[in-house]
Amino acid sequence: MYVRDAKNREEVWLLDHIEDMGLDETAFRSRDYVIAIDEETNEKAGFGRVRVHKTDDEDVCELTSIGVLEDWRGQGVGAHVVERLIQKAGDEGFETVYSLTDQPDYLRQFEFEPIDAGSLPEKLQGRLEEKRETTAPDAVPMALSVAEFRMPRKFREAFKQAAADEGEAEPEEGPEDFGIDPDEATYKYDTGR
Repeated sequence: MYVRDAKNREEVWLLDHIEDMGLDETAFRSRDYVIAIDEETNEKAGFGRVRVHKTDDEDVCELTSIGVLEDWRGQGVGAHVVERLIQKAGDEGFETVYSLTDQPDYLRQFEFEPIDAGSLPEKLQGRLEEKRETTAPDAVPMALSVAEFRMPRKFREAFKQAAADEGEAEPEEGPEDFGIDPDEATYKYDTGR
C-alpha cells in the first residue's frame, strides 16, 4: 500500500467517489488530490486533498475531502492519506494546515486542535459557513502546526497489512436458485448418463 499524487486520468474516479461519499468537491482539481493504492492489485483505496486558498496577504492551506472506500476502512488508509497531505503542505511552505471537519476526533489523533471560528483566516470563515450549509452541518474548524504532525503507531502498523475486505463469499448458485427441481428436471441435451 502506498499513497501518491492523483493523475488527471483519475478525475472521473475521484468525482464519482466524492459524490458517493457526500464530500466537498468545490473548486475540484485532480492535481490537489492524493490517492492510496494497493501495490499488489493496483486497487484504489482512498483519497484526500489539500486546497490552497489564495489571498492578498498570504495563502491558506486547507485539508479537505478525505475519503476511504468502505472495503479499506479501519486499516490506516485515511491516516496515510492525511500524512501525505500534511507532508505535501509542508513541502509547499505552509506552517499551518486548517481543516473544517465534522470528524474532529479523527483529526485530533494527528495533533489537530479545535480553534475558534473567529480565529480562522477570513477566507476560511466564509468557507466554514458554506460547508455547514452544504456538506457538513456539524463542521468545526481545526488547525495543525505542520511540524507537530504525529502519526499514531497503530495506523502505521495497520497500513502495512491493509487489504480489501471482500466480505462474505457469495454462495455457489445451484439449480434451485433458478426455480429448477434437480430431482425432477430433464435437460434438453440429456445423454441419459
